[in-house]
Amino acid sequence: MTTLPRPAADLSAAEARRIALRAQGFLGAPDRRGGVRGVLRHLGAVQLDTISVLARSHELIPYARLGATGRQKVEAAYWTDRHAFEYWSHAACILPIEEWPHFAFRRRAYRARPHWHHDLPDGAYEQVIKQLRAEGPLTATELGGAKNKGEWWDWSESKVAVERALMYGEVVCVERRSWKRVYDLAERAIPAELLHDDLDDLECVRRLVRQAGEALGVGTRADIADYHRLKSEQFDAVIGDTGLVPVTVEGWSKPAWADPVALASTPRGRHRTTLLSPFDSLVWERARTERIFGFTHRLEAYVPKPKRIHGYFAMPVLAGGHLVGRVDPAREGTTLVARQVSLDGPKAVPAVAQALVEAAGWVGCDSVRVERLDVPELKRSLVSALG
Repeated sequence: MTTLPRPAADLSAAEARRIALRAQGFLGAPDRRGGVRGVLRHLGAVQLDTISVLARSHELIPYARLGATGRQKVEAAYWTDRHAFEYWSHAACILPIEEWPHFAFRRRAYRARPHWHHDLPDGAYEQVIKQLRAEGPLTATELGGAKNKGEWWDWSESKVAVERALMYGEVVCVERRSWKRVYDLAERAIPAELLHDDLDDLECVRRLVRQAGEALGVGTRADIADYHRLKSEQFDAVIGDTGLVPVTVEGWSKPAWADPVALASTPRGRHRTTLLSPFDSLVWERARTERIFGFTHRLEAYVPKPKRIHGYFAMPVLAGGHLVGRVDPAREGTTLVARQVSLDGPKAVPAVAQALVEAAGWVGCDSVRVERLDVPELKRSLVSALG
């Protein structure tokens, strides 16, 4: 049986919530000098997803913290001047370029595993590398096609080869162009001082556990390990050397660890009011969201429409340090449509209205239309607050 260290602090549920909010960039004045790149460096990972309603998730994440940063500026901040790369972390994520050495453990694991269920003919892998070296950054389509004709579910040989090279670290995704990955050789895309796999597995995992703990502020083993999709045994092997300190949190049934810097001062400042992507690291793990906010949220995009409760892409509404409702948005021309709104009582109306108006302006809409509320008698109040 593992003996846990004595907790360094006892936190109330409210203290843990404020620490988490500040660590994630939602409490206190945002550091606008760092901008989108600062958000990425602090979070350590920004999740990508195919769904685009208001905007894609990787755009929504800096918006939620910084406000109405231009969407083209968001993309440029990620991809220009080799500031980021895409790789497998919590899921497919944009990662700060300086984290490249710390994913060596995952690249080694991919090289050592069987090659999925995809077979490649002799020379296909080498041909992709040769083409990238000769022609520069290319999409899978430009490499010869992403899918086999007539079989929409089946990758082409060139797509299999370049994705394998991506996993191995010989190739890097250097941007998304019309949502297609743009691939380049790692030797060109990664700065020379970072282009190595010198760190052993324990050091890689130690760094990622520490980074996840800092980004979360406070979390259980499952919270921190899930941030970069590490295994529990990997977490256990390094936690004692990360500098994270054990704490107890009121109402949490599992042991927790916190960033010592976060414990050293009382979280203060203005709370952000905003819509959140379901893929935002503040809420991407359902059990943690329920534990911290008492808020149960499920992405229903893949739930059959008749069984949806809150809508296709219901976005939690953060206000005053609490999750106070949900909005399932859509866009019709220059109108932001709140197809379905769920409110945590009448007190949530002003915050939800504020979040909708700001989001509408950010995506170039000049009006907001509310279609359905879970409490119909509050619709008039919400429409008035939007007015």
